[in-house]
Amino acid sequence: MTSPGVHIGYAAMLERFHPNEILEFAAHAESRGFTGVMAADHFQPWVPAQGNASFVWNVLSALGQTTSGDLGTGVTAPTFRWHPAMVAQASATLAAMYPGRHWLGLGSGEALNEHVVGQYWPEAPERINRMFEAVDIIKKLFVSGLSHRDVRHDGQFYKLESTRLWTMPEVAPEILVATAGPVAAKRAGRTVDGLITEAAPVEKVAMLVQRFAEGAREVGREPATMTKVLRVHVSWAATDTEAMRNALTEWPNGGIRFPKGDIRSPFELEQIARMVRPDDFEGRMPISSDPDVHRAYIQQFVDLGFDRIYLHNVGRNQREWIDVFAREVLPALRK
Repeated sequence: MTSPGVHIGYAAMLERFHPNEILEFAAHAESRGFTGVMAADHFQPWVPAQGNASFVWNVLSALGQTTSGDLGTGVTAPTFRWHPAMVAQASATLAAMYPGRHWLGLGSGEALNEHVVGQYWPEAPERINRMFEAVDIIKKLFVSGLSHRDVRHDGQFYKLESTRLWTMPEVAPEILVATAGPVAAKRAGRTVDGLITEAAPVEKVAMLVQRFAEGAREVGREPATMTKVLRVHVSWAATDTEAMRNALTEWPNGGIRFPKGDIRSPFELEQIARMVRPDDFEGRMPISSDPDVHRAYIQQFVDLGFDRIYLHNVGRNQREWIDVFAREVLPALRK
């Protein structure tokens, strides 16, 4: 088991595995000491070889029955495919079914998933503004469910006619915002309950945590009490050669060194991924057969103060990886 205070969960990659496999892997991870599950809302996989894209709310609902830890959307985008009201209803229902276990992770979206409804795909600043307006609506609806009063919204991007949430937990889910940029991180600190980001060079991640804290302090919040979530991609296998092969074939998007938010098709990304070379993963993802290499990499982020870290191994060897990390990595992490 990990040391007290170190929350290491399983990142369920719905774009890579059949939902029934996800249920099995998550239960196995919990039995070995992983705590909780984080799952992203994908309509398509990153590249065709990943082969799946199941519906996140169905899978999280099932995971609530087969596991006992937290259930986080890491992340869903209440911006194009989803009106914020639908995301609020889905989140409130999940939280009512599994009290105290669900947190709502929100993002501004990526064309890969959001373009399918045929709307105009705007530049990043508009996407971020849409996300934060969506946050306002979701907050209003959570309050409506708790206070039993209708609310409405007439904003720049969204309208909500008078309504309320009729199924609601006793306590509204935490709302976390995913960001990889300093402006949105600071805005998140002022606006929501926590931050989500992906592992990256530690200096960049530290900067995001700092900006988040600055935003929180601007509105009188104490950053140390706010949730910080990190998803970490690793490639572990029995040999270094196999670990690198898994990275290149199963998770080449991890080696693409430019923003992927405007790419619309897995087949388009597949063509770009053909240019990825082993060196492209340097500093972005540990690739090794040595568990201690992975432990040291994860420890950097524990030291930055992340409350919850969810691990994704890019190989198909999920059970073997879970067993090795449970035995050799999780117990060595220290808060």
